[in-house]
Amino acid sequence: MADVTFRDFAGAIMKGDVDAAGRVLQQLLGLDDAEARTAAQHFQSQATAQGPAFMGKAMGLRTAVSGGSEVEIGALLADCFGLEGAPLLTAIAVLKPRPS
Repeated sequence: MADVTFRDFAGAIMKGDVDAAGRVLQQLLGLDDAEARTAAQHFQSQATAQGPAFMGKAMGLRTAVSGGSEVEIGALLADCFGLEGAPLLTAIAVLKPRPS
């Protein structure tokens, strides 16, 4: 499969396709199938409940990944995707840029 981006995830969420969104998260965050689907469902429910304020928070993940700490990245992953424990640590490790 071609490289996927959070844009692909957002497109699947906007279409209401949680399964496709979960498959994207598997690749983006290093999650297994069940974890990724649960994370996509969490994201969709929070986006529906909170509207534009939630989407602004979710968009903050890009900034956190490019220049924030692991704590900031983890907090956004927990809020946006409901991740905790080992899946959260995996996602942080996958997203956190490696020093050059």
